[in-house]
Amino acid sequence: MNVIVCDQITKYYDQNLAVDKLDLQVKKGEFFAFLGPNGAGKSTTISMCCTLLKPTSGSIKINGFELGKEDDAIRKSIGVVFQYSVLDDLLTIKENMRIRSGFYNLSHSEFEAKYKELDELIGLSEIADKKYGECSGGQRRRADIARALLHSPDILFLDEPTTGLDPQTRKRVWKVIMKIRKIHKTTIFLTTHYMEEAQWADRVAIIDEGKVKVCDTPSQLKRKYTHSVVRILPKALKETIDLLDNISVQYKVRNDS
Repeated sequence: MNVIVCDQITKYYDQNLAVDKLDLQVKKGEFFAFLGPNGAGKSTTISMCCTLLKPTSGSIKINGFELGKEDDAIRKSIGVVFQYSVLDDLLTIKENMRIRSGFYNLSHSEFEAKYKELDELIGLSEIADKKYGECSGGQRRRADIARALLHSPDILFLDEPTTGLDPQTRKRVWKVIMKIRKIHKTTIFLTTHYMEEAQWADRVAIIDEGKVKVCDTPSQLKRKYTHSVVRILPKALKETIDLLDNISVQYKVRNDS
């Protein structure tokens, strides 16, 4: 069963094309990675799936609900970890969680039970009374993930959740994410430009210039394209080289101009 279905979605910002006739299907319980460079259309796509943006054309269904007609039902069935947090810097982690629980009409006892569950899953006790603005990057991310899981969503959207974190903190955050998937079988939709993160997914779609260029399992992508020649536009060359160096991939740069 597909719980995310994007059918020929296109998105313009004024005259600028961000997403171009994109087709996408994600199965229930799947860990799906959306990989691409900055500006490829990843965040625009995830924002449309989360009801934050409307496509210029095309249709989206999330958990069987149609975007534009059943947005409230979509929001109740998804959790979202944004690139930038929506939590209050001046409130403690638990205060932030309690306020957000009100958005989902959780009673006091329901919130306490859910908070205990999230503490066991993610580890919140050490930061419960700490103001969000005083937390480290990794602690803030754990709180962001907990906030997204307060209402037990069927689908968890992660929009570049480890951007800006150091390698050790990224590993700790990913341990939390993989634990969530193992225990709750939650459908996970990840956007990232880190190749090493995408390799943990069931399937990977590579997007560039608003189009999905290829979609397959990580092992099949490696088998098909490990020895291929890939043409990179000059503006993306440095970013691509930095990425390949970061994940220890052997490569050669060839100037075809």
